Amino acid sequence: MKNLAREIVSRINEIARPVKIMHVCGSHEHTIMQHGVRSLLPEEVEVVAGPGCPVCCVPSREIDECLKLAEQGVTITTFGDMLRVPGSKGSLADARADGADVRIVYGVSNAVEIARKLDNEVVFMAAGFETTAPTTASEILSGPPENFSVLSCHRLIPPALRFLIESGEVNLNALIEPGHVSTIIGMKPYEPFSRDYGIPQVIAGFNPLDILMAVYMILRQINRGEARVENEYKRAVRPEGNLKAQEVMDEVFYITEREWRGFPTIPDSVYEIRDEFSQYNAREKFDIEVDEVVDTPSGCICGAVLRGVARPEDCTLFRDPCTPTNPVGACMVSREGTCNIAYRYSSL
Repeated sequence: MKNLAREIVSRINEIARPVKIMHVCGSHEHTIMQHGVRSLLPEEVEVVAGPGCPVCCVPSREIDECLKLAEQGVTITTFGDMLRVPGSKGSLADARADGADVRIVYGVSNAVEIARKLDNEVVFMAAGFETTAPTTASEILSGPPENFSVLSCHRLIPPALRFLIESGEVNLNALIEPGHVSTIIGMKPYEPFSRDYGIPQVIAGFNPLDILMAVYMILRQINRGEARVENEYKRAVRPEGNLKAQEVMDEVFYITEREWRGFPTIPDSVYEIRDEFSQYNAREKFDIEVDEVVDTPSGCICGAVLRGVARPEDCTLFRDPCTPTNPVGACMVSREGTCNIAYRYSSL
């Protein structure tokens, strides 16, 4: 493996030119930092992290919605990473400490099990990109109990990429696309970025060789004057994606617009539950209203980190006081968050 890595790095150096490559996957950032991939690349080849952490992208408004429900006595179920993501006036962990019934689950099926056993309304806060949305949709189609509903916080990666490309804020030249998301959506949703904006793209797996190979494939495209979507992760990603998962999502969700943490409203970027299944839509069931939303704690630059225009080390709160055990911003909460990863693997 070492010899193969050396060979790929050698080829990268042979064809290197100034380029800014963005990836949008927490697992990719983890691999890059853990294995020192950036240190292996020529100085002119820059790899930046974008909005690849689904927990980090959930805005304060959606945390506030859950907090409202918790205040009303609703049982909230969600992934462990979500508990400490900040809302406008605290987190779900704070609400739990104050006596709210907030429970950690490993998935939506665990939340349904709780609802079947509990004589109380149960809401599952469904965070995640296209990777986890099919499981939420499948559970809704299976007919969960009447006291169960979902607060959909599912987001779509391609619309966020379009926003970043069109904003010009990052000035990115190429994209490493996420492997997990691509197993569901395939290659086609990325094609407009190459066709309309001349962006070379490579779908990549998660080990260091995958990342290095993706960088080489991007540079090869640039040197050939090409801009297309290539699939380095062929062992898991089919060009068409997972058609069954796509059908299930289309049946249960419609696509609408909503803000992301650190972003304004992004068109066509979130999944919401269709009217046919409104009895399982917590927003419809409880008519939740929140206002005076504060998206980012004072001094935190999580939004800029998510947009790829800043690194965690640029934040004055990084490491002191913001740490994984005392997170100030959302990017420090999850192990997929760029700040959390930088804290664990950077040399500062």
